[in-house]
Amino acid sequence: MTENDLLDLLSGNLLYLLGALLLIIVALKGVKIVPQSEKYVVERFGRLHSVLGPGINFIVPLLDVARHKISILERQLPNATQDAITKDNVLVQIDTSVFYRILEPEKTVYRIRDVDGAIATTVAGIVRAEIGKMDLDEVQSNRAQLISRIQESVESAVDDWGIEVTRAEILDVNLDQATRDAMLQQLNAERARRAEVTKAEGQKRAVELQADAELYAAEQTAKARRIQAEAEAYATQVVAKAIAENGLEAAQYQVALKQVESLNALGKGEGKQTILVPAHALEAFGDAFKLLKGSK
Repeated sequence: MTENDLLDLLSGNLLYLLGALLLIIVALKGVKIVPQSEKYVVERFGRLHSVLGPGINFIVPLLDVARHKISILERQLPNATQDAITKDNVLVQIDTSVFYRILEPEKTVYRIRDVDGAIATTVAGIVRAEIGKMDLDEVQSNRAQLISRIQESVESAVDDWGIEVTRAEILDVNLDQATRDAMLQQLNAERARRAEVTKAEGQKRAVELQADAELYAAEQTAKARRIQAEAEAYATQVVAKAIAENGLEAAQYQVALKQVESLNALGKGEGKQTILVPAHALEAFGDAFKLLKGSK
């Protein structure tokens, strides 16, 4: 086949070739491969027609246009700082961070222009409102509860935009210097009060223990006296029984024995001692020695 024959063939079939090429182009335009992390919003004649999910999708070429390509990955807003006033009129600065993702892109692209700015403004307003309902101590101690309430409020506010707030965090709560100084003074005063209370409780406990010790000592003394009294009563009973059985001589014997023991105790004293003894006492000692000798 000569070159002229080839040109004649192409010129005769040019229309068919152009048609086939157009069909190939249209077929390629009608196939949309959407990545896993995105969704396509398709318009037909300027109106919302459908939303293409991940994978292979087919549209009508020249009629349908994938106008918006929306990422459905989770996003983080830049950390924001806003001022708020607590219920007890304390000015605080709240550092917040919000994470969200787009679930329904057809709502997002047609209802809100600046998604990040709208969410940031909503979060700032909700944070100020929630902080205004709480005292400073509650803000510091119930941060988890505050975060939960903020997240619920933000989710309710952005629900019409097809957005899900996955997480809201309060990174820090900052106070001005004057408030910090006042809180430090209050903290020091509270520590001093606790120290005084602890000291007073210690003193009270010491007094209670001292009273318990004195009570125990008194009980032991009373018990000793009772035992001593019982011993003396028993001794008296024994002496009385001896007198009853042996007559007066038994009593005289006991008295003489006590006198001799007393004399021996005086003789054992240290140093030189001078003892004045009445005459009738000497006679009594003599009678005692006689009784002792007689008993032997």
